[in-house]
Amino acid sequence: MITTKLVVTEEQVGARLDAWISVQMPELSRTRATEFIRDGFVLVNGQIKKAKYKPQAGEEIEISVPEAVSLELIAEDLKLDIVYEDSSVVVVNKPSGMVVHPAPGHGSGTLVNGLMYAIKDLSGIKGHLRPGIVHRIDKDTTGLLMVAKHDQAHEALSQQLKEKRVKREYLALVHGVIDHDLGKIDAPIGRDPKDRIRYAVVEGGKASVTHFEVLKRFNDYTFIKCRLETGRTHQIRVHMRYIGHGLVGDPLYGPRKTQLSDFGQFLHATSLGFEHPETHAFLAFEAELPGEFTRFLNTLE
Repeated sequence: MITTKLVVTEEQVGARLDAWISVQMPELSRTRATEFIRDGFVLVNGQIKKAKYKPQAGEEIEISVPEAVSLELIAEDLKLDIVYEDSSVVVVNKPSGMVVHPAPGHGSGTLVNGLMYAIKDLSGIKGHLRPGIVHRIDKDTTGLLMVAKHDQAHEALSQQLKEKRVKREYLALVHGVIDHDLGKIDAPIGRDPKDRIRYAVVEGGKASVTHFEVLKRFNDYTFIKCRLETGRTHQIRVHMRYIGHGLVGDPLYGPRKTQLSDFGQFLHATSLGFEHPETHAFLAFEAELPGEFTRFLNTLE
């Protein structure tokens, strides 16, 4: 990550933040600047602002630009668990420990590497490193993802996500006992200004809504089902930490001594439903809990 700090002068007042950045750093287009602002890589006096914000004289703008890394994408036979496939879409049940797409430090063994081996055609809207990828789940989260085989399908599925028409439910085990049966967490999420690796509930973050239902209570844990209304990075993990019930096994957002096994965080994308981009029929899929998740629940009985 390359960080640049600039101070706004009197002569520069009046421009939107995205336009201001593109002028001060010509190597960044306005579109790219907007993406960095959206993803929390831009801070104004240490705070996240929106692209339309107009910086004031004397304010410090901190811009963190990820270093460019060239990655070669190689097809790999990863024995993916393909739940469904037709000419437009694929539904995959991702295991724990698998990154969705290549990135620095994860050039192989990703879901994309496996998809390139198993699937003949994938959409190209997200670029050559993310073929077919419509949405993601974290490396150590298990469960269902939808994948687009051509661009028209990708656009249709992305639009459903934007319009909150995709059904996404997760099962999670959290620390502590939640005393009410139903809950709704409506709190904006953005980059944690104190730790660039993490996300947090922050003023000016993206609108984020998680609904949850208690399925079972144990002595020190609660087993819940979560329904996503929005799909922000680390949303369930951040929101559960925010209300004081971090996920079991989550080294980033859970309590310090949360690593009970090598499984990762106990979070599973169990239900996925969406309208087929061509037939318009509603497709619904379920994925059972991974064996290690189930076995750990049984130890709590």
